Amino acid sequence: MGREKKSPGLKILWIWTLGTAAILVTSVVRTRMQDMESMMNQEQVPKQNQNTSAGKVVLTDETVLPESDREIAKELK
Repeated sequence: MGREKKSPGLKILWIWTLGTAAILVTSVVRTRMQDMESMMNQEQVPKQNQNTSAGKVVLTDETVLPESDREIAKELK
């Protein structure tokens, strides 16, 4: 009772099925990685904005004050 000989069509069908499954798995993994990367970038953007706004120099006619100094200036007016 040796192994039965499979038809070439069945072999091609198995190769096609496994290849399609591999492509789908690769696509899902790639999409998940891109989503995770974009989520991490979105988390970093607010942190970068907070860090850069603290050391930001704005050249305007008005003086830019931190929030605590603005409250003191309002009380003095």
